[in-house]
Amino acid sequence: MTAHSGAPGGQDESVGTILGRMRRSRKINGSTLGAMVGMSQPKISRIEREDGGPPAPADVVAIARALEADEATIDDLRRRAEQAHDRMTEWRPAAAGLANRQRGVAEWEFSAKEIRDFQPAVLPGLVQTGSYMRATLMSFQRVVQSDGDERELSRAITARTERQEVIADTGITFRIVITEAVLRTRICPPASMIEQLSHLRELAHRPNVRFAVVPEEVPTPIPPQLGFTIFDEDMVVIETYNTGLFSRGGNVVRQYGRVFEGFEQAATTDIEPILARYEAYYVEKLTRPA
Repeated sequence: MTAHSGAPGGQDESVGTILGRMRRSRKINGSTLGAMVGMSQPKISRIEREDGGPPAPADVVAIARALEADEATIDDLRRRAEQAHDRMTEWRPAAAGLANRQRGVAEWEFSAKEIRDFQPAVLPGLVQTGSYMRATLMSFQRVVQSDGDERELSRAITARTERQEVIADTGITFRIVITEAVLRTRICPPASMIEQLSHLRELAHRPNVRFAVVPEEVPTPIPPQLGFTIFDEDMVVIETYNTGLFSRGGNVVRQYGRVFEGFEQAATTDIEPILARYEAYYVEKLTRPA
């Protein structure tokens, strides 16, 4: 594709502007282009105007290919999109409110092909039982609203439970790594923790789930400072006590990808002895409460 047909010009030109010019040069309207790439016309318009920030690199590549750009142009546009994300904002807040955040994450999960999740303190939301989930979400809710909001909490629990349906989708691969400390942290009563351990055992046998634990005695490649989730090569999400943050910056995603690989290499999928040890630990708590 040549410059006169809408290919990238100056380095300061936005990706959205370039894509818009490329589309017009091919005399394709937004609705037609949207149908070609599986996006709505409003989304095409938002991408070209860059409403809400730079477009996702994956969307940029899909549109550029549909417009028959050559590989050099596609690589240039993808690089510009990644740099724009890295430059404008490394991290952005996810949707406000526990329930809305669950719904937003669900959209990302159901559209992903591979989800990598590392957690050093609490189990990922996708593998939590009802009791564990309620205890976790209630604690977060009390951080942002001291008197609690039972309706918001109920909505969040419902939304997170609906999220868990994604694990049944065998077209999505889940690579989940936790530290052993997660199993020792008593989020809910011992009986509920035992139920949670049994649930983990069942999930680990799913063909699309790789569940691994970093044993306490194994050195970690980097301090397990925080948990994060990576969606394909497109986005990384971290949860804080009062909100969620995400980044689509290419460098950010690659950096967290390397961190995940390090923890995954230190982890074991032979989790039965570890689960059995913690089952015995919580049974003892039941019979000999502190």
